[in-house]
Amino acid sequence: MLTVGILISGSGTNLQAILDRVADGSLRARIGLVVSNRPGVLGLERAAAAGVPTQVIEHRGYARREDFDAALVDTLRRAGVELVVLAGFDRLITRVLLGAFRDRVINIHPALLPAFKGLHAQRQAVEYGVRVTGATVHFVDEDVDHGPIILQGAVAVDPDDTVDTVTARVLEVEHRLYPAAIQLFADGRLEIAGRRVRVHGGAPALPPPQLRPW
Repeated sequence: MLTVGILISGSGTNLQAILDRVADGSLRARIGLVVSNRPGVLGLERAAAAGVPTQVIEHRGYARREDFDAALVDTLRRAGVELVVLAGFDRLITRVLLGAFRDRVINIHPALLPAFKGLHAQRQAVEYGVRVTGATVHFVDEDVDHGPIILQGAVAVDPDDTVDTVTARVLEVEHRLYPAAIQLFADGRLEIAGRRVRVHGGAPALPPPQLRPW
């Protein structure tokens, strides 16, 4: 069974979605460790409540990002981690971690990449006036929100939507996408081919966004 390490920095709603799917058996993976770079966050409590080991490694204790990532690598390897999952992790990943877990680091972003990279993606989408936004699970590379895309899920954006309402609907999609993507990896169904990810056997179906006339 695949052993997953999850990196968090905050409340851990995607972490909770993953824990729930492991608990109900729909995600056939083992969460070996949850690591936070910030102490006292809710995500650590969620992991502990599920009986998952946790560890805090504060990034402020390291002079360089590479040194921090080296500490992460050592901790994740000692926990037997095979796949690294970023779930609201607020640090940029360096080649130290990416090299240690080549093609085995994934992230979720609250937009349909390549649109609206970086911070506050939901606000960017609302301010731009798009009709559709969503979430993307992708492999991580050295560029921000750039690696090969695994799965995407869309949500409608209506004229009267706010950043809060869009954020809530995108989160619902995230909570379905991330466990599904982890299961695809666990089943050995993902193949990176340049910028594309082939999903052998077909990707799981997600409902299309419901659009209303303006």
